[in-house]
Amino acid sequence: MKRSMVLLLIILFSAQFIVQVNINGYVQTYNRLRLQQDGKFTWNENLLGLKFEENPSDKIHYYSEVRLRAFGFPKVMNSVDLQRREKDLVQPWGTEFREAYIDLYGFLTPSLDLRIGRQRIVWGTADKLNPTDNLNPDDLEDIFDYGRHLGSNALMATYYLGDYTLYGIYIPAFTPATMPFGDWAKAFVPPLNLPSGMQLASFQDHIALPENKLSETSSFGFKVAGNWFNYDWSLNYYYGRDDLPLISSVSISLVNTPGYFDANVGMIYPKIQVIGADMAGSIGSVGIWAEGALTLPKKTYNYITLQHPQLGMITQKEVTLDDEPYFKGVVGGDYTFKNGWYVNAQFLHGFIHERGKDNLNDYFLMRFEKKYMNDALKIISVGIAVSIPDWNDINNNYGVAGGPEIDYYPIDVLEISLGAFIINGKGDNIFSRVKDFDEGFVKITYNFRSSEVVC
Repeated sequence: MKRSMVLLLIILFSAQFIVQVNINGYVQTYNRLRLQQDGKFTWNENLLGLKFEENPSDKIHYYSEVRLRAFGFPKVMNSVDLQRREKDLVQPWGTEFREAYIDLYGFLTPSLDLRIGRQRIVWGTADKLNPTDNLNPDDLEDIFDYGRHLGSNALMATYYLGDYTLYGIYIPAFTPATMPFGDWAKAFVPPLNLPSGMQLASFQDHIALPENKLSETSSFGFKVAGNWFNYDWSLNYYYGRDDLPLISSVSISLVNTPGYFDANVGMIYPKIQVIGADMAGSIGSVGIWAEGALTLPKKTYNYITLQHPQLGMITQKEVTLDDEPYFKGVVGGDYTFKNGWYVNAQFLHGFIHERGKDNLNDYFLMRFEKKYMNDALKIISVGIAVSIPDWNDINNNYGVAGGPEIDYYPIDVLEISLGAFIINGKGDNIFSRVKDFDEGFVKITYNFRSSEVVC
């Protein structure tokens, strides 16, 4: 086994001397702290992103991206943790294997291209918030960087048929979404409404992944795209699983202390179908886009079990998610005024984590920015998102998040960003749950220029 591994490494190393590889990348440091809570640091990240790309011939293309990441804060609990050779508890670090795929052009026929490997498959025309973008799992780690996704191991076929392009995607293995880091997870979790006099002593949750077989873990999608009257459009279909977990069982047991109980929650990833459409174009000098997705869910139940010392076990079944279709959509546009101010605005119905016809909220998102000093300085005076869960009671149920930002480019490849996230709201919504989490941030990014390395 060791000899085989050594031989493989020799072959791979030797191959490096006969290929030409384009290397791109970036170095980034990103820190955030709470403007309240005595300036508590919440985000400490340093990244080295590397992108490798080559075209050995006009029939094949290779691309890969990896990230080396130091993220978080020391997790030392005792002196033994200080002796670890990995130093991962003193300086937490890790790697992310984001993409690695091969493109085969003109496979079997000049009209067919194949992409094989881990890939980010982008669907939708809206700005970051895309209801049709369901093939890759959401990466919700950073709540302020919505629109991020993980890559998926997939096979994508692209067929060119006259003025139309047809896509077919098959993903054999299921990957769940990642959730917000630290206490930001509160944004996606509504408060637990307990009966009067009852308090939670302990809470545990368990996630049941789909059984590891093709009929349970695989997903697929189809898309047809074209251009009509200078408007890009597409129709698409997705069949697979929701990448966010859904509650399927709750077990409640009373403890010895009166008024307290333990809760054990089970969660699953239900199957869904999504039919979507999008378009993008312009009316005069105003850019416009629209995107919508009709989700066809399977009815999912939640089994609630109460272990009562006198009455025994009591079980109740309720519908967690009905099989009634629900629609998410977004419309938006952007425009640059003659004085240089740029505005981008979107209206969204149904955020990423919202499911069910009666559980979709409305959102307004807007950004005003202007560049100065020959584009070396960009000021985002207004970047704001507004949540409106109930149009009949806006004064008592709303959420607002956003803040100013300044981006400075001393040279083309270096960006220095300074800004803040200010959050407020009332009632129960994604922003009001974290309204005390205002943060300031500084981010510095240096991008490598593309270079060709002959190995």
